[in-house]
Amino acid sequence: MVRAKDAKEEGMVIIRGGLTLDAGDFSPVRLFVERATLSKRRWRGVAEDGREFGFDLEKQLGDGAVFFREGESVYAISQKAEAVLQIWLGDAKDAARAGWMIGNLHFPIEVSEGAAFTVEDAAVLALFEREGIPFERVERVFRPVSAVTHGHHH
Repeated sequence: MVRAKDAKEEGMVIIRGGLTLDAGDFSPVRLFVERATLSKRRWRGVAEDGREFGFDLEKQLGDGAVFFREGESVYAISQKAEAVLQIWLGDAKDAARAGWMIGNLHFPIEVSEGAAFTVEDAAVLALFEREGIPFERVERVFRPVSAVTHGHHH
């Protein structure tokens, strides 16, 4: 954990939340981060210009979030691409079935126009093989649907 005193001594800026700027309006300095790190409240990162930041967040930041501005420099999160599995969605019935099967395994899923993406895992691969679901391994920024589960039980 980065304490404010430690960070100040190191010259590190502590980020508590995002800014309400649109990174598209600037040429931001990027801080590349893995999806797993973005799910944490406390972490450290180094921007592409070498500047270090400590994050002690109340709410998670996502891909494209602007988190710091100093003069003309604007800093934004860039989520790293990762290896995921892509399946193509047919009609609504096939899409709902595939989403239900992946969700039933409690794996994250991202749905876009005509395709769905999920993490590569032995259970998912076995499911796809057993059900004859064609898939492809792709590298992309994975933005799974976030669901609110209040007391999910089987």
